[in-house]
Amino acid sequence: MLCIRITLREIRLPLKEPFRISSGVVADRRILLLELHDADGARTWSECVAFDTPIYSPDTIDTSWLAIAEWIAPRVLGATFAHPRDVFPTLERDFRGHLMPKAAVEMGCWALAAEKEGVPLARLLGGTRDCIETGISLGIQASPDALVQRAAAAVAEGYRKVKLKIEPGRDVAYVRAVREALPDAPLMADANNAYTLAQADVLQQLDAFGLMMIEQPLAWDDLLQHASLQKRLTTPVCLDESITSLDRARDMVALGAGRIVNIKPGRVGGFGPSLAIHDFCAAHGVPVWCGGMLESGVGRAHNVALASLPNFTKPGDLSPSARYWARDVVDPEWTMDAEGRVRVPLERAGLGVTVDVDRIEDLTVRCVTLGA
Repeated sequence: MLCIRITLREIRLPLKEPFRISSGVVADRRILLLELHDADGARTWSECVAFDTPIYSPDTIDTSWLAIAEWIAPRVLGATFAHPRDVFPTLERDFRGHLMPKAAVEMGCWALAAEKEGVPLARLLGGTRDCIETGISLGIQASPDALVQRAAAAVAEGYRKVKLKIEPGRDVAYVRAVREALPDAPLMADANNAYTLAQADVLQQLDAFGLMMIEQPLAWDDLLQHASLQKRLTTPVCLDESITSLDRARDMVALGAGRIVNIKPGRVGGFGPSLAIHDFCAAHGVPVWCGGMLESGVGRAHNVALASLPNFTKPGDLSPSARYWARDVVDPEWTMDAEGRVRVPLERAGLGVTVDVDRIEDLTVRCVTLGA
C-alpha cells in the first residue's frame, strides 16, 4: 500500500439541534475530512473526530490539522506498507500523543487498502456480522419530563439502547423518571467524567434503575478511582475517555476499574489499536461497543465497519444520518431499520458508501493538499 497524496478539508456541518453534554454544547460541527490517494488512482476518505475545543481529549480540529500536516503525513506519504496494520507503529515511533489525527490517517490507510483489494472495509478488519444493533445518545435535557419524551420516542423508533447524558444535579431524578415511564427499556447513563469519587453516593443511587452501564463517571485519565467506584456499584462501569491504548485496557481489567469498554477508533489512534483492544477484551470476557463523536457519514462508515467485529456485543452509538444532519455528506445516507439495526455495507469495496464530493466542496472552509 502506497499513499501519495492527502487532502485536508475542514467543513462546517450544522446539527439539526444543539447537543449538550456535561462539558458543553455543540450546535455547528466543525469536521476535518481527509481524502487519500494512491499512485494508481484509488482514493478514499476518513474523518478526524476531534472537536474544536479540547473538551473531550487534548486534540482539537486545529491541533490535528497541524499535526497531520507537519508530522503525520510526512511519515506516510510515499512510504510503502505491506499491510495497514503497520501504519500505527510507524506513527507512534518517537511521537507522543495526537491520537485523533493519527487515527484519521491510519484509518484512511485501512480504507485505501480495502479499495485496492476490492473488499469491504468491514471484512478487511475481520468483521463477522452484516448488521449492528444501534443505540441513541440523548443530550442533557431541561427537565425530567423532556428527557422522558425523548427516550420514549427513541424506544418507539426501535433503538436497542438509550443513553442518557447526566451531570450533577441532572442525574438521579432524570434517570428515575425515564425508568418509571419505560420500565423495560435498555437504558444507560453517560457522565462524561462530570463526577468525583466524593459523589459516589449519588452514582450508587443509579443502581436502583437497572441500567446497562454507567459510562465514564469519573476523571477522563483515571483508573484507580474508577476501581474504587466499581466496587461500590452493582451497575457495570463502562470506560470511554480513560481507555486510550491496549495498555490502559489491560490496566482496567487488572484493577477492576470497569466491566465494559467503549472503543472509539478515533480516540485510541485508529483501527490497529482498536483491534488489539477488541481482541484483549474478548479474551477476558469484557464486552465492547462503538461510541460516536458526532461524525459525518464518513466517520460513521469507519465506525460501522469496526462494530461488525464479534466482541462488539453491546449496541453502538451508530444513529442514522437523519438523527443529526438535515443532509449528510454520503450517499446513501446511513439509516436504521424498524428493529434498531444499521446494515453493514458488504456489497461493495471500501467504505460502502459514496462520498458526496460536491456537497463537501460547498461546505469546505479551508483546504490543503499534501504530497504529490
